[in-house]
Amino acid sequence: MRRFGTALAAAILLAAGLTACGGDDDAGGTVTLRFSWWGNADRAALMQQSIDLFQAANPTIKVTPSFQEFEAYWQKMATETAGGNAPDVLQMDFAYLREYADRNVLLDLKKTDVNVGDLIPAFQGVGEVDGALYGVPTGGNTWCMFYNPALLKDAGVEEPKDGITWDQYHALLDTVSKKGKTYGGSNYRSVIYSFESWLLQQGGRLYTEDGTLGFTRDQLIAYWTVGKQYIDDGRFIPAEKVAQIEPASPIVKDLIATEFRWDNFFARYAGETDAELKIGPVPVITPGATGQYLKPAMLLSASARTDHPEESAKLISFLINDPQVGRIFGSNRGIPATNAQRKAAVLEGPAAAIAAYEEAIAPLLQQAPPAPPKGAGTVEAAFLRIADEISYGRSAVPDAVDAFFAEAEDALAG
Repeated sequence: MRRFGTALAAAILLAAGLTACGGDDDAGGTVTLRFSWWGNADRAALMQQSIDLFQAANPTIKVTPSFQEFEAYWQKMATETAGGNAPDVLQMDFAYLREYADRNVLLDLKKTDVNVGDLIPAFQGVGEVDGALYGVPTGGNTWCMFYNPALLKDAGVEEPKDGITWDQYHALLDTVSKKGKTYGGSNYRSVIYSFESWLLQQGGRLYTEDGTLGFTRDQLIAYWTVGKQYIDDGRFIPAEKVAQIEPASPIVKDLIATEFRWDNFFARYAGETDAELKIGPVPVITPGATGQYLKPAMLLSASARTDHPEESAKLISFLINDPQVGRIFGSNRGIPATNAQRKAAVLEGPAAAIAAYEEAIAPLLQQAPPAPPKGAGTVEAAFLRIADEISYGRSAVPDAVDAFFAEAEDALAG
């Protein structure tokens, strides 16, 4: 993420005064919108079907599509946005939203007639930065636990129920690792989103409003110390065993009974194992405070330089609200963000299980945190890498925390 930000910043300095974006308009009154997204050929086919529907309903608007794979997309977007030639409508990642908004290259959609009234409650206000709306979610996912009921049964452990506490979960890990055929879980404490959930359960957060770290060294020392303890006592699968099977997850290899991930991983995992997996609750410190929220899988934004703000807003509104578009995409963009598209989407197998899980926990979901600051991607990668140093026994916890804070603070200040 950091290299894209650097490329964008440099290009902006070189591009002052260049012309606005937007497609050429026909003399007959047809407006042309350029629309770019990331994805593969399958998503492109779904997107083209949706664009065809939009153009049929709006014959005076022509949409010129463009797509690339994720990394190539952001390299191209950095250049086009900085050069004043951004597409009118662009797919946006939550991790980049604040960076692009802070550079004033995105349109405040509150100044248009964009229709966001049917967003489900957990997505209301998501995509806002400093009171302006710079992106509208198309769908999302939430942090959760996956578990293998057969492996739990082998160890004589009941399946986790809503309201399970962290102490109860840690006891489950201990029992499975000692009495079962496998390890209780992997070192979830090396993943920043588990740490975020733990912070949110206590009213904390990863980042402050001004984009600095929102937690203390002592909090992270306490968190990573428990992770080290569970590595040493055998509750967590050793890091060396995980490395031997990467990029596969140990849960699809029947090496662990539980794992924490974003719920959209459930569809991928279901295709990688013959074992039955289920989606379970995130353990809590106090009842009802799960620290869970819906994270946008992707958003739709418009360029601040578009010549056609209302037409761009109309396209965004159509793509998030139209029921037929919901049927076309299903869960391809995450479980749909609006009520109409959730009702219209035909979801089967793992996608249906994800949707049912999200519906069941909807009353417990809190508002998503603000879009992360520039440098958050570097912070996330540093968290995992430095936590792994603890897992391999190459770093003591206090030293690892000092190294993380130094790297994270530098990334957020850059």
